[in-house]
Formats: sequence, structure tokens, C-alpha cells
Amino acid sequence: MRWYWIDRFLEFESGRSAKAIKNISLAEDHLHDHFTNYPMIPGSLVIEGLAQTGGLLICEHGHFEEKVILAKIPKARFHCDAVPGDTLTYTTNIEYVKDEGAMISGTSHKGDQLHAEVEIVFAHLNDPRQGALFDPHVFLRMMRLLGAFDVGHAADGGPLLPPPRLLKADDGDGREHTSAKD
Repeated sequence: MRWYWIDRFLEFESGRSAKAIKNISLAEDHLHDHFTNYPMIPGSLVIEGLAQTGGLLICEHGHFEEKVILAKIPKARFHCDAVPGDTLTYTTNIEYVKDEGAMISGTSHKGDQLHAEVEIVFAHLNDPRQGALFDPHVFLRMMRLLGAFDVGHAADGGPLLPPPRLLKADDGDGREHTSAKD
């Protein structure tokens, strides 16, 4: 992923839910382009933050084996604006996971105030003819960077751990290595 729309995970329950935060700063370039003289985070970027929170939850639940992409947004409601200085708390819950995809429900809060509500449907792209659309190590690196393994719990209540198949070929920098010389 090139753009991160969450800053860190607060909670991560494998196969169930995830909670992350996004601190909104006046230093973010996109805030100055959205509405002249009224910097606010666009709803589309809030949806993307919720999609990243829920998408990583879906990816981890599938052991990073599925190619997960945002397919549609059946519901998105915004109740107020989010401006520089606000901290958004994104909460996502898995509604279902099927062979063809998954759905999450999510909310965004500013403190105790409900900011947004969404439903997001993800598709699984598993056609081998498509080749490698995503490198699972990118998602593993993102999970590490955002602290998911620090706060997360596996479905059995134990600590959240990266999948062994990814750890075998990973030295902690998020890249897959094929030889000792890499």
C-alpha cells in the first residue's frame, strides 16, 4: 500500500474486529485542496481508512492468502465533519467471510461523537491467471508498522502472530528474500 489512512491499531481481534485511529493534521496536503478556507478530511478518505482497517482484518483472517480488494460500499453515512486537530477512531466488525469475498461494518467516532457509519464489501480475487496483484509481505509490513501484532489477539485468545509461511521468507523488513545474498 502506498497511502496509509490509519495511524495505528488500538485493538485487533482475529476474525472479529479491529479498532484503529487516524489523527488529522493541518500538515496533510489533501486538507487544503478539499474546501478552500475550510480544511476537513474528505469522506472518501475516511471510507478508505475504514477499508484499510477492515481490509487488513480480512487479510489476516485469511492468513494473507486472499487477494482482497474493495468491491462496493452499500452504506455510507456521515454525521459531522472531521477537521485538523480531531482524532478519528475507526471500528470495524466482520459481518461475513465467504469464498468470493467478505463484508465489514464500520464506524468512525470523534471522541464520543458518531462521525460516520459504513458497510464495505470486499472481493477475493483468486484467479491464478491474474498473477500477483498484491505482495502479502506489504500487508505484513503494514500490520507491523501499525502495531496490530502488539495489540492483537488470535481467535483462540492467544497473541496475534504473523503466518509462519510469511515469516519463513521474511527478515523483518517486509520483503521476501529468495537467497542469502539478497
